[in-house]
Amino acid sequence: MSLLLFTALHAALLAGSGGITSRLDDAPGMQDVAPAQGHEARLQQARDLATSGDPAQREQAIRLYGAMLQASPGNSDVLLARGRTYAWMGRYAEAEADLLAVTARKPDYADAWSALGDLYLWSDRPKRAAEAYAHWVALAPDAPAPLIARGRAWRAAGDMGAARADFAAAGGLGAEAAQIASLNEGTLQRQAVPDALLADGYRWSLRAGIDHTGFSGGRDAWNDSNVSLRRKFERGSLALEWLRADHFNRSSNAWALDGYASLWARAYANLRYQRGPRGGLLANQAWRAELFQGVGSGWELSASIDHLRFSADTEFYGVGVGRYVGNWYVRYKLQHVPGASSGSWSQRAVVRNYYRGNADDYLEFSGGHGRSTDLDRYGALVRNSNASFGVNWVRYVRQDWGFKLGAGYADDAGGFNEQQLSLALYRRW
Repeated sequence: MSLLLFTALHAALLAGSGGITSRLDDAPGMQDVAPAQGHEARLQQARDLATSGDPAQREQAIRLYGAMLQASPGNSDVLLARGRTYAWMGRYAEAEADLLAVTARKPDYADAWSALGDLYLWSDRPKRAAEAYAHWVALAPDAPAPLIARGRAWRAAGDMGAARADFAAAGGLGAEAAQIASLNEGTLQRQAVPDALLADGYRWSLRAGIDHTGFSGGRDAWNDSNVSLRRKFERGSLALEWLRADHFNRSSNAWALDGYASLWARAYANLRYQRGPRGGLLANQAWRAELFQGVGSGWELSASIDHLRFSADTEFYGVGVGRYVGNWYVRYKLQHVPGASSGSWSQRAVVRNYYRGNADDYLEFSGGHGRSTDLDRYGALVRNSNASFGVNWVRYVRQDWGFKLGAGYADDAGGFNEQQLSLALYRRW
C-alpha cells in the first residue's frame, strides 16, 4: 500500500504546478536546451540563444519559444521574441505572422511595431515599414529613435522629403547632430538620370527634349529630339523612349527601353536596349548594363558595358567612382574601347550641386575627352572629342512640372568645334 500511495502522490505533484515545466522539458528538440526554472528565466535563455548569431542556437531558441507557446498560447512577449528571431533568420513570412498577431492583440505595444517595421525594411517593403514605424512614432512621440527608423524607411522607399523631415524632427528631440547629418547625406539622389529611381509619390513621369548642335567650318547643324514615358514601381522604373536624329539632311528614328532597378543594400542597376533602322544615324542596336554600389560613407562605385552596332559592333567598358558630400555629388568615369594596339580611352568628370537641398533641383558641370558614349545625351552615338565641357540646370517650378536647360562645347577630334544647346520639360503624376 505504501508503494501505491507514493506513486499516487508523485502523479499528483506532476499534475500540479510543476506540470508545465515537465511538459516543456519533454517537448521535441528540447533535450539539447539546459533546463531553467520559471517563465522569465526560460524566456531570457531563449533570447540569449537567439541573439548569439549562431544559426544552430537560433534554431534552439525557436524550439524553446514554440514549447513556451504550447504552455501559454498567444503570449505576446514570446510571440514578439520568436517573430524577431524569425526575421533575423530571414524567415519573413513566419516572422510577419507572429508580429501581426502581437500588434492585433496589443496595438499599444511599441516594441512590436518597431520589430514589424524592421521586418518590412529587411524584406524590401519600405513603405509598409514606414507605416509600421508610424505606430511606434505615435506611441513614443518624444523619442528620436522611432523617427529615425521611419526616416530610414522613407529613404529606402525613395521619398526623400519625408525622410529628411523625420530626421530633422529626430534632431529636434535630441538625436546627435553628426548622426542626423550622416542620415541626411543618404537622401541625396544616387543616379545620373534625374528621378529614375525616386518615386516621391508619383507613378508616371514624362520627359520631352530638344537638342541643337552647331559646328564650326560651315558644317550643317544637328537637331535631335526625344520623348520618354517612365513608369515607377516600388523597386525601380521602366521607360519607353522615342528618339529622332536630324543630321546632314538625313533623319533616323529609334525606340528604347530604359530600366532602373534597386538590388541589394545600396546597389542599383541601369539596363537599356535601343533599336534603330539599319544604315541610320543612330545605332541599329544598342544596349547598356551598368551597376552602381554604395560603399563606405558617401562613396559609390560603378561598372558598365555598352554595346553599339552600326556597320560593325563596338563595345565600351567603363568603371566609375562617385562621392557625396553634403549637397554635392562628384563622379569620375573611365571608359575603354578594345581595338588595335591598346584600343582607346576616354575620361569624364561630373560635379553636381543640389542647391535647394532636395533631389530634384541641381546645377551640373561636366567635362571630358576621348571616344565615349557618355558624352552624348542618347547613349547611342560614338562621340570622339579632344575636350568637352557642359553645364545643365534642372529646376522644378512645381512639384509636378520642371525643366532642364543645357549648354556645352566640344573640340571634336574630326576637326570641328561643337556648340550645344538643349531644353527638356518634365511632367510627373
